[in-house]
Amino acid sequence: MKILLVDDARSVVQVMTSRLASYGYDVAHAANGQEAVEAFAASAPDLVLMDIEMPVMNGFEACNRIRALEATRQWAWTPIIFLTSSDTVENLVTAIEAGGDDFMSKFVPEPVLNAKMKAMSRIAALRASLSMANQRLLDLASQDGLTGLCNRRSMDVRTDQLWLEAVARGKPFGLLMLDIDNFKKYNDHYGHQSGDDCLRSVALAIDEVVRQANTQGLSSGAFVARYGGEEFAVVVPNTAALPLRTLAQGIVKTVSHLAVVHEKNENWGHVTISAGGAQLESAAGPLVSLFRQADARLYQAKHLGRNQAVLQG
Repeated sequence: MKILLVDDARSVVQVMTSRLASYGYDVAHAANGQEAVEAFAASAPDLVLMDIEMPVMNGFEACNRIRALEATRQWAWTPIIFLTSSDTVENLVTAIEAGGDDFMSKFVPEPVLNAKMKAMSRIAALRASLSMANQRLLDLASQDGLTGLCNRRSMDVRTDQLWLEAVARGKPFGLLMLDIDNFKKYNDHYGHQSGDDCLRSVALAIDEVVRQANTQGLSSGAFVARYGGEEFAVVVPNTAALPLRTLAQGIVKTVSHLAVVHEKNENWGHVTISAGGAQLESAAGPLVSLFRQADARLYQAKHLGRNQAVLQG
């Protein structure tokens, strides 16, 4: 358990740190409320032990700011115990109203201190487990269950954010729409289980090409999403027209090279993908128009024979 001890009295800090360290806890120190807020933001401790009367900023104000910081950053609640040599009713009420959770004397007997810290350790463990569970739920909510890619909802949120940034800075923005050729015929001929396997293989191939493009500097911050059914989208911010074309052609080629047998895919005999792309050198206007352009070019690629990318009208 990581503890942030906030007190301006050096003697109290030395004694308290020694006592807490003897239990095996990791103790950091702040000399006033302002330092406490900064230390909290930097290290996110499991517990805060806060003096009340301190220079620069008192404990009540520091507690208020820590609670505001948690809300802003959407962090889990952190227990704050006020340390005092005066257990007055007024101080207790003010501490609770400021967002504190408990009150403890600076001269608390050893058995009581040990018991309180054990309780706080259990709370810290529960917070960590809850945080992990929430992250797993967040991942599940943002991922497509079959392919592991971003789902449509997650894609919409991320794309809107990236688009607004690009518009504000006048940056390039690109989009690819991809569709597995004759996928309904694949499902009808080979069955839905094989269809799911095919979708996973294609998704993995697309994602790998996009990751490599990001690594190699061909794109910056590009990501793949399952748009729906057998259709995928690749959102490509900060990328010029030529790199976008190279990326689209690389995806088409990589999927074709998987050589997944597809007897009903006329002219090819294996699984292929068609792509349509749209790009602006300086993002402006409604984002939906970029989707419409990319989608129109995807159908143009289908009309021209499939297994290709079209990025110009």
